[in-house]
Amino acid sequence: MNFKNIHIGNLIEKKVAEKEIEISRICKFLCCEEDQISQMYKTPSLDTELLLRWSKLLEYDFFRLYTQHMILYAPPASDENKSALNKPSSLPVFRKNIYTKEIVDFILELITTGEKTIPEIILQYRIPRTTIYKWISKHHKKN
Repeated sequence: MNFKNIHIGNLIEKKVAEKEIEISRICKFLCCEEDQISQMYKTPSLDTELLLRWSKLLEYDFFRLYTQHMILYAPPASDENKSALNKPSSLPVFRKNIYTKEIVDFILELITTGEKTIPEIILQYRIPRTTIYKWISKHHKKN
């Protein structure tokens, strides 16, 4: 899955097809007409309340697609923004790093043994190039 360009309507339509949910059930659950459902399938974004209802109906967390996008494509905080990060927030705080030590070690092993090249890893695992190079840099500091 490419998390860079998310067309939520297409993804919802695919999930509906996978789960084989009848349009009448969808219309009843979302309190709307069939033509409105068709229009939602064509739209690249939806209101969060509506997306939450789709997530419940299809038993799939569509918000996680956007979370993955943020993890993979959001730029790191600048130095001036980092001071703002130290202030306590009333909102929940989430970790950006999703890669476990085991995943990092696995990827680095693929590179060092020559089993895969960095471009192959980027394509296959969709790990950003800068992330891989940061791992390589940190790994060489330890050795």
